[in-house]
Amino acid sequence: MPELPDSELVVRAQQGDLNAMGMLYDQHYKMIFRYLRARVGDQLLAEDLTGDVFRRMLTGLPQYRSLGLPFRAWLFRIAHNLMIDHYRQESGREMASLDEDKTESQPQGEDDPAVVLEQKLRFENAHRALSELEQFQREVLALRFLGGLSLRETALALNKTEDAVKALQRRGLIALRLTLTEEQP
Repeated sequence: MPELPDSELVVRAQQGDLNAMGMLYDQHYKMIFRYLRARVGDQLLAEDLTGDVFRRMLTGLPQYRSLGLPFRAWLFRIAHNLMIDHYRQESGREMASLDEDKTESQPQGEDDPAVVLEQKLRFENAHRALSELEQFQREVLALRFLGGLSLRETALALNKTEDAVKALQRRGLIALRLTLTEEQP
């Protein structure tokens, strides 16, 4: 079956079409997982939360109404809320550092030790710089650049205005740039 727009897949899924449900999953799984993986810093937890997002999608689908909002913004809002709920249940534990479990995300296959070391240092610097950002700046950057959401979709996922998202993105990128340039010799 050719790739169909979310709006058509949602209607079909609401009518009980299992194939449409599977296509919604296939089209959005990687983005949701990438977003959660970057936010929680743990592969297995991100997989669990991603599964929970799609379980909630299935249970919420009969009541879902587009109202002109993109479907993936709804999914990212579910993901964001699940992540927040998870950390609330962890008794106020701070969000996982972006430095945790980073070996899985590092570039592989390079044999030159100097190149590997340089890549590792860049990776660590980027993660440290991201961890120093204000929480909503990190959220916006993760949704925009890891999740691939538009400004509007990001605003909907975080329940903020587009202007607020623009400001958070701008301030986050400026802070990131300053932190990274300060660290260079």
